[in-house]
Amino acid sequence: MTTRTPLLPCALALAALVAALATTVTGGGTLGDRTGLYGWYALDAGLFALAVVLLRRVADRQVVPLVMAGSVLVSAVGLLAPPRTSDDAYRYVWDGRVQAAGISPYARTPQDPALVRLRDPGLFPADDGCTSWDERRTVDGACTRINRPAVHTIYPPVAEGWFLALRPFGGGVRGVQAGGALLAVATTGVLLAVGRRSRRAALWGWCPGVAVWAVNDAHVDTLGALLMVAGLGCAARGRAAAGGGLLGAAVATKLLPALALPGALSGALSRRPGRRDAVLLGAAAGAFALVYLPYLLLSGPGVLGYLPGYLREEGYGQEHLDRFGLLRAVVPDGWVPWAAALVLAGVVLRVLLSGDPRRPWGGALLVTGTALLLVAPAYPWYGLLVVALVALDGRWEWLAVPAAGQVLYLAGGTAVQRAAYGAALVCVLAVPVVRRVSRPRRAGAADDERRATGTRVR
Repeated sequence: MTTRTPLLPCALALAALVAALATTVTGGGTLGDRTGLYGWYALDAGLFALAVVLLRRVADRQVVPLVMAGSVLVSAVGLLAPPRTSDDAYRYVWDGRVQAAGISPYARTPQDPALVRLRDPGLFPADDGCTSWDERRTVDGACTRINRPAVHTIYPPVAEGWFLALRPFGGGVRGVQAGGALLAVATTGVLLAVGRRSRRAALWGWCPGVAVWAVNDAHVDTLGALLMVAGLGCAARGRAAAGGGLLGAAVATKLLPALALPGALSGALSRRPGRRDAVLLGAAAGAFALVYLPYLLLSGPGVLGYLPGYLREEGYGQEHLDRFGLLRAVVPDGWVPWAAALVLAGVVLRVLLSGDPRRPWGGALLVTGTALLLVAPAYPWYGLLVVALVALDGRWEWLAVPAAGQVLYLAGGTAVQRAAYGAALVCVLAVPVVRRVSRPRRAGAADDERRATGTRVR
């Protein structure tokens, strides 16, 4: 018979995690001085794992309050300092400011002389050499914290709407961080609702990556994760229109949530695709098109912003392969994009054939995690989608994928890319095997315990 231990051990582990994260955020290092981050990130990960393991033994009635309290504390930690490992939040502030001035962010670049009147010391600091890790110069010599000031924004319209909505929160980077904390805690709440109060929600709510990527660095991927989780939850309950609309909005936030769409259609090819599948896809496409329409009318084809250039810059083009680290180790460079597409198509087909429509997050996790393993990006916040899906599905081994992105982000280099994502692949493949082997043994041990205590085996 399984017993529950008191709340105290888990609460103490959670408190230790919050304290370690606070030190990480306030003094663990920055992107300009990364040496201090390695040890603190490792400690954060260890305490996170300990707290989640101890949560399994906490009484059911105490789980939801503890998970939510932990989520609030972990998210609040991210607010203790300005962004330390990413400057994307400064672009968010600028895009919101430009829109508030009645200008499309897809129409003009931050260094455009026509927008000089919108500059302030928060985004364009006083020139003291302009040598900090989050500073660079514009074409006119001004110092700015906005990344890529010479190009148009790359963010889709739902993200842009979020940036504008954050303007009342002070119009600065602190407001964007506060918005990230709100999204992170809201996602925990939705995970608890969709997962029927499952302990798994702590895999998101207490995750150190949420404090760093979602709150301190304030990446808008968090909004995409929230909309994706809500959309999959609606799809699992048969609410195809609502689920499709939310998923379409998630895609119009950061594009990556499109990888969750096959999960929402799990098993569609094993049955006769029907009205539900058509409604879900139609609602997703309709929501995506609808939110793009106002910006399309304002900016025309410029609504794509710098996205095509960004994809080339980041190594997703045939002529510049800086991604696909694992595939490049076994496949000639000229074949790499095609090999990646073939593997991903095979995974999508498997989900459409054998996925469980009652648990669409299982297929979404498989497709999203596989895509990130294939591409091997250097940005760990892309993995926020994986963290949210793990919190629904429970296959914790997939957390190795965003962890690999974090290692690569800090250390860099092809060798690190292959080692980090190779280790993640081994984890993803090996843990299910160990789980299947150990499950009969655990079941046998449980039967022996019931017999020894006189409990009837059913």
